[in-house]
Amino acid sequence: MKSLSLRTLFSTLTKTYFPVGAHSKFRPPLRFGLSISGIPTDEEAVREEDDSPRPAFDFKAYLAGKLASVNEALDGAVPLRDPLRIHEAMRYSLLAGGKRVCPIFCIAACEIVGGAQPVAMPAACSLEMIHTMSLIHDDLPCMDNDDLRRGKPTNHKVYGEAIAVLAGDALLALAFEQIAVKTEGVPPARIVRAIGELARLIGAEGVVAGQVADVSSEGMSNVGLKELEFIHLKKTAALLEASVVLGAIMGGGSNDEVEKLRSFARSTGLLFQVVDDILDVTKSSQELGKTAGKDLVAGKVTFPKLLGIEKSREFAKELNQNAQGQLAGFDPKKAAPLVALADYVASRQS
Repeated sequence: MKSLSLRTLFSTLTKTYFPVGAHSKFRPPLRFGLSISGIPTDEEAVREEDDSPRPAFDFKAYLAGKLASVNEALDGAVPLRDPLRIHEAMRYSLLAGGKRVCPIFCIAACEIVGGAQPVAMPAACSLEMIHTMSLIHDDLPCMDNDDLRRGKPTNHKVYGEAIAVLAGDALLALAFEQIAVKTEGVPPARIVRAIGELARLIGAEGVVAGQVADVSSEGMSNVGLKELEFIHLKKTAALLEASVVLGAIMGGGSNDEVEKLRSFARSTGLLFQVVDDILDVTKSSQELGKTAGKDLVAGKVTFPKLLGIEKSREFAKELNQNAQGQLAGFDPKKAAPLVALADYVASRQS
């Protein structure tokens, strides 16, 4: 794969995954000459700074409540049973802590369109299972070869590579079972639509496409902003897109609401990666709970490497504005959690 030029690989992937006409109403940001597919930057779509007060919202309490609910649901979804070793390995990574960004975004997206937490919880759990699977596999020696994740030894360091691969596989299968079997109070057509969205966004048109481009770009010197955007819109943002879109579908959102939230998620997902790249070169491994600086050691291109840290911070601010601009038409009280979550992603320190 690495014998291909990245330009050729990127051209092939973008023709496949961003066909002409797909989401044609969207336009990319322009400040840094970037070309982000699916993220609108029309001035009217970006929320203007004003003096109007935001509705009172206790984000700390909201986050603590959602974390507790998600963790309880995840613990119940993967009981310790036979075959014991594989379930231990699944639980080891799934219950190792973490921010639970994907499930909380999923629930908040359900609530913004008028849905309730219980109808979104199976999808929320499935997204965290898929996220955990991606981390287990990403840490393997054949991928990023990492020894530390969420402040603990990675799954393959504890259980061996074979069990780690199988634990990831089992979590992926269980994720789809969660949505199909555990979702209650949602019409079957919506559940099928959600499963289709999830499969597309985590597969060869989404997360996997980003992983392919990421692995192929290691050590290459000709990786530009366009290629880097593609990698992380797929590898990172696609899973957050799935989280928000599934929440909106389960909550009964209209097609227009789903697409606005999809755009919100794409900007926020890329924002997450830009901030992650900044933290990777400004924080220690102890502060991050994972190996700091490993992307530079692996010869990967990052946003700070191409833009510098200050320009990367400016870009992160722009992405946050773009994201929150997509929430302008929603009830401000119901939108408050997603607004706060986007700010949380932008300002996180680990």
